[in-house]
Amino acid sequence: MTHSRLLALLLLCLLSSFATAQVQEQDRPSDDPVIEQRLAKLSHELRCLQCQNQTLADSPAGLATDLRNEIRAQMKAGKSDEEIKTFLTQRYGDFILYKPRVTFTTYLLWFGPFVLLLGGLYVLYLYIKQRRELIPEQPLSADEHRRAEELLAASGKETT
Repeated sequence: MTHSRLLALLLLCLLSSFATAQVQEQDRPSDDPVIEQRLAKLSHELRCLQCQNQTLADSPAGLATDLRNEIRAQMKAGKSDEEIKTFLTQRYGDFILYKPRVTFTTYLLWFGPFVLLLGGLYVLYLYIKQRRELIPEQPLSADEHRRAEELLAASGKETT
């Protein structure tokens, strides 16, 4: 009987620790409606790092909850929205911005393939031009000219 009680106690301890691990931290709304309004606006401008295709406001992930709570704490500390964005981009990179800033890197990502395509077309043009110059232009001999006319006449009869 002591073994069954010990087993039951062990099972109870394991289940309670498992249940504790499953509880996620919830958003802790501020009493200040101005902070909540700022948070709602700012969290629509930031990306959830876990969901990636959702804004921080739309994400139900635990990481998004932690980030919203961190933003609330910084707003209570008196930081501006730009200071908070700067802090988050320094910590997580430009990826956290839902609409990334336009920088040299973003220009390179958007327009680089087109520049490479145009460069490739230019190189192809130069190659074809060089190859065309290597082919000598020779007029048809009288025999070749007669043979071409015969072939054209024969093909004209077949189509009509």
